[in-house]
Amino acid sequence: MAASWRRCLTAHHLDPEIQAAPHIITEREIKDSREPLSNVILHAQEEIDRLYAIVGPQQYVVLLCDRDGVAIHHRGNESMADAYKERGIWLGGVWSEQIEGTNGIGTCVTDQRATMVLRGQHFRTRHSNLSCAGAPIFDPLGRLAAVLDTSSMNPRTTEQSLSLAMAATKVSARGIEERIFREYFRNAWNIAAAPRGGSDAAVLLAVDNDQRIVGADQIARQHFSLNDEVLNRGMALATIFECDSSFFRCKRMQDVAARLLRTGTDEPWNALITPPVCGMSGLCSPTDALLHSRPRLGMLAHLPLSMDPPTNRGGLAPARANRVCEYINSHLQENIALEVLAGIAQLSVHHFARAFRQTLGMPPHNYIVQRRVEHAQQLLRNTDLPVSEIAIVAGFTDQSHLARHFRTITGVSPSLTRHRFRTGPDVFPLRPAPVGS
Repeated sequence: MAASWRRCLTAHHLDPEIQAAPHIITEREIKDSREPLSNVILHAQEEIDRLYAIVGPQQYVVLLCDRDGVAIHHRGNESMADAYKERGIWLGGVWSEQIEGTNGIGTCVTDQRATMVLRGQHFRTRHSNLSCAGAPIFDPLGRLAAVLDTSSMNPRTTEQSLSLAMAATKVSARGIEERIFREYFRNAWNIAAAPRGGSDAAVLLAVDNDQRIVGADQIARQHFSLNDEVLNRGMALATIFECDSSFFRCKRMQDVAARLLRTGTDEPWNALITPPVCGMSGLCSPTDALLHSRPRLGMLAHLPLSMDPPTNRGGLAPARANRVCEYINSHLQENIALEVLAGIAQLSVHHFARAFRQTLGMPPHNYIVQRRVEHAQQLLRNTDLPVSEIAIVAGFTDQSHLARHFRTITGVSPSLTRHRFRTGPDVFPLRPAPVGS
């Protein structure tokens, strides 16, 4: 705030005591100002309606302003339009810092960050009963596109009330940003991601089918030191995140919740991966486009993911290992895909296979085979089923498949094992499965 006041005095040469009427542009000028931001206005409608539903009952006006601080779209109590116009907080009002001094819109434009100005904090004394909270809206290339503002002319507006309005305004501005980003990169994979417990640092990335980053929102650009030159040159997603490449090869149309790791660290990030709006067919409907542009950043903190962080060094957490083993034990007769087990553990296939081996002492495939052999061993001992049926029940394709793995692990054939069980010797202990078999 102090820096803005200094600019008003030394750079803008404004007189705080001037009581001139607010500057309002003409309808024709409003139309000209709206035209370049028609797409922003379109994607802002729902967020502005939601924001006004929150702040409207507290006598706030919602203004969408361009980079010159001109209000080009608004929501407010129409019965109070004349009073709002008199204060300049209505359609066509000009709130650049160069003209009106320190204020939530113009100072937000200048600083390109959220700005809250309560009553007497305004530079001009004639705004001493106004309160405003402005949040920047950045375009898909990281440039300032507009400002979303909530303003009140209630002289009793409290700092608490304005702080709540500021929080709601920032959420809505971010929602508009995300809608515009997703629409702009509708033909790319969109990744919404945030470090666990750090939703304020949520980022948006656009990735092509070769897993190269083709777009990044303003927060991602700052967080990962990205710029147009870096993005145009091409940067692999793996430079930033370790991610299962199979996500980008499947034909699904739904979002997928994932846990990513910052490359070279154990820092977990919650993520939602959205496929291209046109899918594999190259065709898309208006409904598909609408669903694709729907904001997801607010969902990241509530994804159905385990709170145990994944690791690329220490194996599976006990809870995850138990869930995976329980699934294997109850699905021995089925084809158990590695992707399914990785999904249960909420890890990429690559990280799961490595962590599983570190925890269980053998690769997932070897563990599954050993559990099937153990199950077959129990059936040989406790039932009179033919060996051919036992093979199928235990999850092998046929009797020879069972016999091959059974002999590798136990050292004897299934038939000999059954004979020895019936003649009284103890159960043979299993030999460790050869690594890599």
